[in-house]
Amino acid sequence: MTQPWQMIPGAHAGPDGVTFAVWAPDHPRVRVVVEDTGGERTLDMTIGDRGIWSVVDPHAGAGSRYAFLPGDEPETPDFYSRSQPDGVHARSEVVDPTTYTWADSEWPGVPADRAVIYELHVGTYTQEGTWEALIAELPAIRDLGITVIEVMPVSECPGNRNWGYDGVNHFAPASYYGPVDDMRRFVDTAHQLGLAVILDVVYNHFGPEGNYTGRYSTHYLSDSHTTDWGPALNWDGEQSEMVRQWAIDNVCYWVSEFHIDGFRLDATHAMVDDGPKHIIQEIGEQARALAGDRTLLFYAEDGRHDINRARVIERGGEGMDGTWADDFHHEMRVHLTNDKEMWLKHYAGTTLSIAETINSGFGPTTLKRGSEYAVTPDDPGHAFVVCIQNHDQVGNRPFGERLHHVINHDRYKVASALMLFIPETPLIFMGQEFAASTPFSFFTDMPEDLGKLVTEGRRREFREFGAFAVAELRDSIPDPQAPSTFERSKLRLEEREAHGEIYALYRDLLQLRQSEEAMAGGERSRCQATALGAELISVRRSGSESELVLLANFGPETSAPLEDGWTIALTTQDERYGGPGHPLLWADGVATIPARTAVILRR
Repeated sequence: MTQPWQMIPGAHAGPDGVTFAVWAPDHPRVRVVVEDTGGERTLDMTIGDRGIWSVVDPHAGAGSRYAFLPGDEPETPDFYSRSQPDGVHARSEVVDPTTYTWADSEWPGVPADRAVIYELHVGTYTQEGTWEALIAELPAIRDLGITVIEVMPVSECPGNRNWGYDGVNHFAPASYYGPVDDMRRFVDTAHQLGLAVILDVVYNHFGPEGNYTGRYSTHYLSDSHTTDWGPALNWDGEQSEMVRQWAIDNVCYWVSEFHIDGFRLDATHAMVDDGPKHIIQEIGEQARALAGDRTLLFYAEDGRHDINRARVIERGGEGMDGTWADDFHHEMRVHLTNDKEMWLKHYAGTTLSIAETINSGFGPTTLKRGSEYAVTPDDPGHAFVVCIQNHDQVGNRPFGERLHHVINHDRYKVASALMLFIPETPLIFMGQEFAASTPFSFFTDMPEDLGKLVTEGRRREFREFGAFAVAELRDSIPDPQAPSTFERSKLRLEEREAHGEIYALYRDLLQLRQSEEAMAGGERSRCQATALGAELISVRRSGSESELVLLANFGPETSAPLEDGWTIALTTQDERYGGPGHPLLWADGVATIPARTAVILRR
């Protein structure tokens, strides 16, 4: 780290004890209760700059438990807590982050144009659902050809299982994944294997259970902006300075104390900020200043598909490296499954619209919305993160079914080859690389009364699906609160061998992506996708030394114009990938592509 950074609120262990600090500007008095081997004591705190109360306890240290008493409010967990070992309602724990010895001092990070993202959920990637078990799987993730691991949110949530988007203690890694230092060891080990780790973070709302910010201050939430979750966070109103500082502190905390390599910002369209500098831009600037020469990656998930999130500040953007570009997934899903329900109803799913999406980064559904979504040649391919599966598109289906659960495996292989060939940044959702048999369902562990509302709301959400128009059928949707819903979502990693043909295809496609000069850099100007028929797409990528073409045929055997001089680099019909080994045939400038086959050619 090249610049000093200090987080003021929270509990900070030092040679003179522990400094406790909390932002509570609405109260005339704040105290802290501390519990450890020396007993329990209550200390009065003193208010200082910006409404921050503080006190030093010379007897406290790492492992001490504590809670604040803001005004007349009861004991309240620290909103800046580094650890909540007994859950979101219990006392916080003092953690000394300096006791872990890092081994990654030379780690440079991964540049955006080399990012191949692998999204995973800690609790369901292994049967154990812990950091320790996940560490053992890092070599396999590296050997697959991944360069960036994206971890779904890990902030402490209610209960013992959750997707992570209900977080209320944003500085405390979820206790059910193991000790805090196990997360550090996970990141440290990843760096030694050449893997970057980015964290999915949620700054657009607080979870519904265990959010105690209102006890400290009424200014955490906006009185003028609203979102789908209720009032927006207060980024630009009265006393917003410390709310902004909370988000800045959080990203800097992960970068400084956990060596995190970047962030995926959830639902940035709901981070409403009319101030002179958007909080998203400020977050990126502050974290990058802290990281110094180490590369940090920032991605925005924006429901509007606003490319300005990913544009450099000098071009009027907010400095992110990329944005989630859902159009590719939606066009592919409609084409492959003919599913036009709910959010997919706006997509044509034709090879023409898929080709336009590849060429532009966004598809016609987004681009027709107005000039503010227009893509220019200066917007590189790697600024658009694309997928054929992710946690949203799998987990927000009634039964958590994956794409390969509902289409022919040959067509799935064609779709996989297309996604990994194009210049956009590919995102692989855990398990898709070996066609996991397990679903990924939405699951929670809320208190009983709130849990009933979650269950009812989930089933109500799927009324628009034709198969669930009848209430009795909706009752068959897995209950998010049931432990079995969580358990059935866990991967069976032995399927990497059992489904070895799909796994080998993903490994070889990613190796080709890394080794071929024509596929380096993600420049859209050197890529051209063309619809050659209702089921056939051609994608050409050129470099200074070679040229590649992908022929992706989703339908029956067909033919297309193709000049001589090409050699086959990869075909999904290879026996290695479970195919019959049928070769591509061409004569007199016409190629015959077997049914449901993708072929990559080189010259």
